[in-house]
Amino acid sequence: METKRFNFPDTVPLVQSENGAIRVRNSRVTLDTIVIRMQVGDTIEEIHEGFPTVSITQIKDVLGWYFDNQAEADEYLRQQQVEAEEILHRIESQPGYQEGREELRRRKAQLSRT
Repeated sequence: METKRFNFPDTVPLVQSENGAIRVRNSRVTLDTIVIRMQVGDTIEEIHEGFPTVSITQIKDVLGWYFDNQAEADEYLRQQQVEAEEILHRIESQPGYQEGREELRRRKAQLSRT
């Protein structure tokens, strides 16, 4: 699946990496993270508290860009979600994955009993 490429104005603190991920400039915080936090009801200040490397001004600018480009941005976010689900499916279908998870569950239960 070809990832859409965006050209962000200099006033928007977003960059798109070679692999297509969109992040806040000079941080590891993704567009997905900020938009999802806003969608679940976090305020700009709460987003900043959770991700202090991104300033309140940057968050406002990112959300402003998102609302001005919502159709394209939502398509990008849907594509990211599909890719994430495909990766998870590949990981979960690897031989030994389920057995490994069960072993971790057993160890966690054993630790919580002690």
